[in-house]
Amino acid sequence: MTPSPDDPRLRLSGIAKAFGGIQAVRGVSLDVRRGEILALCGENGAGKSTLAKILAGEIAPDAGTIALDGQPIHLPDPASAHRMGIAVIYQELNYVPTLTVAENVLLGRLPHRGPIVDWDAVNREARAILAPLAPHLDPRLPVAALPVAERQVVEIARALSLDARVIVMDEPTAALSQQEVHRLFALVRHLASTGVSVIYISHRLDEVFSLADRIAVLRDGALVDVWAVNQTNRAELVRAMVGRSVEELYPRRESTPGEPMLEVRDLSRVGKLVDVSFSVRTGEIVGVFGLLGSGADVLVKALFGAVRADRGEVIVGGRSLGLPTPGRARRAGIALVPGERKEEGLVLGMSVRENLSLSTLSAISEWGFIKQRTERTHAVEMVRALQVRTPGIEVPVGRLSGGNQQKVVLGRWLQARPRVFVLEEPTRGIDVGAKVEVYRLMENLAEEGAAILLVSSELPEILSMSDRILTIADGRLTAEFRRGAVTQEEVLDSAIGGAAA
Repeated sequence: MTPSPDDPRLRLSGIAKAFGGIQAVRGVSLDVRRGEILALCGENGAGKSTLAKILAGEIAPDAGTIALDGQPIHLPDPASAHRMGIAVIYQELNYVPTLTVAENVLLGRLPHRGPIVDWDAVNREARAILAPLAPHLDPRLPVAALPVAERQVVEIARALSLDARVIVMDEPTAALSQQEVHRLFALVRHLASTGVSVIYISHRLDEVFSLADRIAVLRDGALVDVWAVNQTNRAELVRAMVGRSVEELYPRRESTPGEPMLEVRDLSRVGKLVDVSFSVRTGEIVGVFGLLGSGADVLVKALFGAVRADRGEVIVGGRSLGLPTPGRARRAGIALVPGERKEEGLVLGMSVRENLSLSTLSAISEWGFIKQRTERTHAVEMVRALQVRTPGIEVPVGRLSGGNQQKVVLGRWLQARPRVFVLEEPTRGIDVGAKVEVYRLMENLAEEGAAILLVSSELPEILSMSDRILTIADGRLTAEFRRGAVTQEEVLDSAIGGAAA
């Protein structure tokens, strides 16, 4: 029977999946229309990734049915999903970096002339597939030479080469600049205009409202509701995802900062930072907001000595570190929580216990040997205190969700009892519920007298969590604002360089 144009492209009916007694997905029934961008939102553990893996053919549901263009389908493996026209693009992109763009687009399906690969045909077919997406992209380039955004285009092109009717995108903007995000959005809208159905999984609600036609929310494995994008708002979505009001998302209290704990004087690095000076007092959260290339990321690393400044001075608790090294910064009580936690903050193959100990090895060692009982005790206490969701302290930290990985990075430093926390993008890539927990931890640290420098590209986070806000552009601080006395537009204007310090 030929499906009606009004029938959904994809229909999930009563999908359920459990892992070891834990119900990951609970009877989810959901339609996705032709040419629609459907945003799928929810906390980590809400069931989004499980649904994506079911559609990818990676795991089988325990119950329920899937229909594509009105026809029931069975997805026992990824190859079956590809044959049916369903492609899933994960946050961790899957490509072979040493192969060319064309080879990745046509991976496993290279045209042959007899027993020999027809390379002219490979590049010609890849160029034709790439034409509506990125006509400038040379199919002969190795994927390793491309920026992240163009590697993502290669994955999308591979999906289209499979005649994908449904594309699932899981946190596709996590590693993209703002300009690259705009290009990706244009590409997604183009796909939808050709009739491809897109399921867009994201924690970033601003993106969801900008891009999606409809929004579906999962909580604890169950579908809460589905809204047209113009029939809901951020407050309603937050409440649906976490069972809290939006006012509870940013739990800022009135603060009474003490004496300066961190002082930065004329910090400079050629081409990156120009005479940056500011202070952070005890009990105070100072936010730094800048656009890509503003120098905010270099400032973070220079404060900890991970990047060497050319001149200037960093002072902690009245004691000058000069231009710090990581060792001096750590001994002075500076903790750095980097924005790229997987590359710079964690050792993914090591256990939760081992990662939690990385900043305190000297304190828990004797004659060069780690006191394992002490290490385990500290790890168990920290996991309990931060409510890290993990099967145990011996589990590799790479197996935890993004929010729980971030708690491990924070917990590692908490054991060292620092006086200054430099937090770079502390809630990047984590869900709304985990954000609330990180914000409350920041609040507790400030109440206990820590000085916190919050560097974030999320304006609502900066505006709500900071006692003072500094903007940076072209390596220079351009303005300072007080919490509650500035608008989002004013902060953004200063970050573009519209004001002078």
